[in-house]
Amino acid sequence: MAENPEDVESDKPLLMRTPHKMTGNVWTAVAHIITAVIGSGVLSLSWSVAQLGWIAGPLTLLLFALVTFLNASLLTNFHHYSDPINGQTITNHSYLQAVQNILGGLSARICAFLAYFNLFKLGVVYTITSAISIRAIEQSNCYHEQGHEADCEYALTSYMLLFGFIQIIASQIPNFHTTKWLSVTAAIMSFTYSLIGSGLGLAHTIGMELLISIFKGNGKIEGSIGGVPTNKPIQKVWLVAQAIGDIAFSYPFPLVFLEIQSTLKSPPLKEVTMKKASSIAVFTTTIFYLCCGGFGYAAFGNSTPGNILTGFGFYEPYWLIDFANACVFLHLIGGYQIFSQTLYAIVERWYAEKYAGSEFMSDFEILEIRLNPVRLCFRTSYVVLTTSIAMVFPYFNEVVAFAGSVTFWPLVVYFPIEMYFLQKKIVSWTCKWVLLRIFTIVCLFVSIFALIGSIQGLIAKRFG
Repeated sequence: MAENPEDVESDKPLLMRTPHKMTGNVWTAVAHIITAVIGSGVLSLSWSVAQLGWIAGPLTLLLFALVTFLNASLLTNFHHYSDPINGQTITNHSYLQAVQNILGGLSARICAFLAYFNLFKLGVVYTITSAISIRAIEQSNCYHEQGHEADCEYALTSYMLLFGFIQIIASQIPNFHTTKWLSVTAAIMSFTYSLIGSGLGLAHTIGMELLISIFKGNGKIEGSIGGVPTNKPIQKVWLVAQAIGDIAFSYPFPLVFLEIQSTLKSPPLKEVTMKKASSIAVFTTTIFYLCCGGFGYAAFGNSTPGNILTGFGFYEPYWLIDFANACVFLHLIGGYQIFSQTLYAIVERWYAEKYAGSEFMSDFEILEIRLNPVRLCFRTSYVVLTTSIAMVFPYFNEVVAFAGSVTFWPLVVYFPIEMYFLQKKIVSWTCKWVLLRIFTIVCLFVSIFALIGSIQGLIAKRFG
C-alpha cells in the first residue's frame, strides 16, 4: 500500500522529520515567494534596462518572468512523485529531493553541487548588498549635511561584519517552517523599498510639480532604444551580458519552491494552492520589476546608477532614501535566512542520517535558549564564510550578474524540464518534447553569454 505523503516520518531523527502541523496558505506562500524573489536583484534593474534600452530591457524582464512562471508550474507537480518501481507515492520536501528521487544518479550529484553553490552565492550577494545599503544611509546623511560634492566615502567591511553577526544569531532559528514571521516582515520590506525606488524614479521623470498640476514639470523621459552608448562595441556586449545576468538573478526561487509547498495545509490540494500563489507572486513581482527598471532608467538615462538606491541618482528627500535602504537591510536579513535555511536543512538531514544517535545532535540550553551543537557550529561557520567571500569581492553588479548566470540554466530550466519529461512520460520527438528542447537550448546559450560577461566584469574590477 502506498505511503500517505502527508504522514510524519516519526521514526527518523529529529532533523529529518517533516513538521507535524502544516498551517501555510496561499498568502503565506506568496509572502515566502516574494521574500525569495524580490531581493537585491531589484536594485540593479534600472541599470540593466539602461544597458539594454527601452525595447530590449522591458522585453527581457517579461521573458524571464515567463521562464520563472514555467519553472514554478513544473515544480508544483514534483511535490508528490509516484515511484514507477514499487508504486509508492514519495513526498519531495525540497528541490534536491525531487531531483534525487526522479532523476537520480549523476543528475542528483550535479544538482546537489549546483544547489549548494547557488544558496551559498546568494548569501554572499545578500551580504554585499546589505552592507552597501547601510553605507548608503551614512552617505545620504553626509551628503545632506555637507553637500552633494562632499567626499562621503566609507569602507564596507564594518557593515558586512555587522550583517554577518546578525545572521549568526538569526541562523539559530531551527528550520524553514518557523520563519513565517520573518518572511512576512521581509516581504513587506521588499514591497516598501521597491515602491520607494519606483516612486522616486517616476517623480524625478515627470517633475515633482507635475504631482500638483499635470501641466507643469519637465516631463522628460531619458534613455534611448539602444541603451547606454559605449566607445567600444565589445564593451557594450559585456555590459549587455552583465545586464542579462542581473535580470536572471532577480528571479531566484526554484530551490525553495518545494520547501514552501511543504509548509501548506490541505485541503485544498497543495498543488492547487501553490499554483495560485506562484501566479500571484510572479505577476506582482514582474509589475514591480518593470516599474523599478523603467522609472529608474526614465529618470537618469545614460547616468543610471548600478544600484538605484545606493548609487545616488537620488539625494533628496534624504530621510526617504535612508528609510528605503533600511528596508533593504531588513529584507535581506529575512531573504538570507529563507535561502540559507534550505541549505542548513540539507546538510543537517545528511548529518542526522549518517550519524544517527550522535551526542553532538543533542540540544542544550544557555540562558533558557535551546541550542543544538550541529546547528550552532555549522551555521556559524557558514555565515563566517559567506561574509569573508563578500569582503574579497564587494562588486555589486558584477557579482549579481555572475550569481544569476551561473546556475540559472541548470536549476531553473534543465532539471525541471528533465523531471517533467520523466514524470509525465513525454515521448521523444513529439511536439511538446521538441518545443521544450528548443527552449532549453536557447536558455543555455543566453546563460553562457551572461556568464562570460559577468566573469569579464569581475576580472576587470578586481585586476583592472
